[in-house]
Amino acid sequence: RCISVSLSCLQLYKRFQLLEGPPETMGRGRDWNVDLIPKFLMANGQLVKMLLYTEVTRYLDFKVVEGSFVYKGGKIYKVPSTETEALASNLMGMFEKRRFRKFLVFVANFDENDSKTFEGVDPQNTSMRDVYRKFDLGQDVIDFTGHALALYRTDDYLDQPCLETINRIKLYSESLARYGKSPYLYPLYGLGELPQGFARLSAIYGGTYMLNKPVDDIIMENGKVVGVKSEGEVARCKQLICDPSYVPDRVRKAGQVIRIICILSHPIKNTNDANSCQIIIPQNQVNRKSDIYVCMISYAHNVAAQGKYIAIASTTVETAEPEKEVEPALELLEPIDQKFVAISDLYEPIDDGSESQVFCSCSYDATTHFETTCNDIKDIYKRMAGSAFDFENMKRKQNDVFGEADQ
Repeated sequence: RCISVSLSCLQLYKRFQLLEGPPETMGRGRDWNVDLIPKFLMANGQLVKMLLYTEVTRYLDFKVVEGSFVYKGGKIYKVPSTETEALASNLMGMFEKRRFRKFLVFVANFDENDSKTFEGVDPQNTSMRDVYRKFDLGQDVIDFTGHALALYRTDDYLDQPCLETINRIKLYSESLARYGKSPYLYPLYGLGELPQGFARLSAIYGGTYMLNKPVDDIIMENGKVVGVKSEGEVARCKQLICDPSYVPDRVRKAGQVIRIICILSHPIKNTNDANSCQIIIPQNQVNRKSDIYVCMISYAHNVAAQGKYIAIASTTVETAEPEKEVEPALELLEPIDQKFVAISDLYEPIDDGSESQVFCSCSYDATTHFETTCNDIKDIYKRMAGSAFDFENMKRKQNDVFGEADQ
């Protein structure tokens, strides 16, 4: 879909109806690949596993994102996620650092299959709020742990069983351990490379790609999908996967997201001049119900002209004045050369698709990583296939073909 494309500088100006076009200071148009919905990949996360197991990685080059930061009291700080970083961080006082270090050691050693590692915590029944209480962690530390390490968007998780949160923090730490600078990766030339990689893979297995084709109608018989009509021709099928824009009668609105693309001529202040970074503004810090995200990439990823940076601020809309909601993020980015504001409706499917065999995804959310999108992909797979997607089974199949576990 068009929302997932990477645009040149000229295309970006046209899309947002800025008729004057880009100024000469923007450099060459072909140097730009601007993602309308940028997201980073967790180095040890689900999408990287999918790319490795499907071997799409052979068509892509990634670069490590240089830093992950969290907002506290109007300033940004590097997110500590190792014992050493925790002890050096300005986010906490000396005694809080020791307690946080103990908490990280507990999480690192935690094994849901070994009750000796539980330290009195029941993974299925103890709430995360109680775990924080056990380690006597203060509100600021809870904010960055839940939102910058476990990557929750709201505080609903606090009263749910702690196992999911512990596993999320483990994923962050394991991803960080791979490369050291941050747990995130981003493809050179932008996210438009991902669908291209899958298109090549599909071609190897006999799949057909038809690009830039309008969908005139989805053809149903007896309540089931049988084909898709385009320019007078019908492509027949037994199952159909699509995003909400194709089936407005099968989805409901679940909110809105605001995204502001900002072109900068400088790195973001207080990020150690990073060429790329993520900043999470936990909702508590700005009296909101949901977090604000900033992700920044630059010429270092072949997505902008030399010396230029692209920062995107995004959040779930909560008021009638969405632009005001992202002001705390925009203040961190000043001065801004050019802003492009997009407000998108969020949709989710009304049913699971089992009767119609039309399987609809959810809209992209405000997060700056692919973990929630991967959960949606796995949910569609389960609805289509009737059983859960099994990474371990994928691994075994890959080993049968390639022989080695370390492919």
